[in-house]
Amino acid sequence: MSRNGENLGADGPTRSSTRLRTRADPLLVVCRCFSLVTALTALLCVAVNILSAVRSFKNGSDVFDGIFRCYAVVIAVIVVVAETEWGFIIKFWKVLEYWAGRGMLQIFVAVMTRAFPDYSAKQKDLFLLQNVASYMLLACGVVYVISGILCIGFVKRARQQKEISREQAVKDLEELERRREELEQLLVAESV
Repeated sequence: MSRNGENLGADGPTRSSTRLRTRADPLLVVCRCFSLVTALTALLCVAVNILSAVRSFKNGSDVFDGIFRCYAVVIAVIVVVAETEWGFIIKFWKVLEYWAGRGMLQIFVAVMTRAFPDYSAKQKDLFLLQNVASYMLLACGVVYVISGILCIGFVKRARQQKEISREQAVKDLEELERRREELEQLLVAESV
């Protein structure tokens, strides 16, 4: 016999076997995956620009290119941090909260990575890495700009808030269930 959704067995009241299951929002999963790809691509740009800066300073041929690459490294690190959506960074740079702004920054880093290609037979590998990193980040930036224009970022933030609210409600419900079980055990203990 059941009363209010609980199963009565030989041991007395037991917890209902059905649990609240929350499935992941597909849009949030896609956004997280794309954010990971963008962060990894920006890290590739960091590595490529560091290699280019080291070669520029090592050869001493073009100090200005080395300085330019150092700036590209710093801005690419900002792109990586923006992809983590760290509240501290977003608080100070509100433009990174909006996808169009984030995409423009990524496009800027892609252009900086691609600028001043110093192609020679010795640096063929570095030139190829520069091309791959810059075009990948350029593609990510274009996707961000288009998604920003289509207000996908706004939809994502709304769904994130909904997911956070749902998770909090599940935690509160589990806490209430646990507390109810404790009170029932106290009631059973007092009645004996």
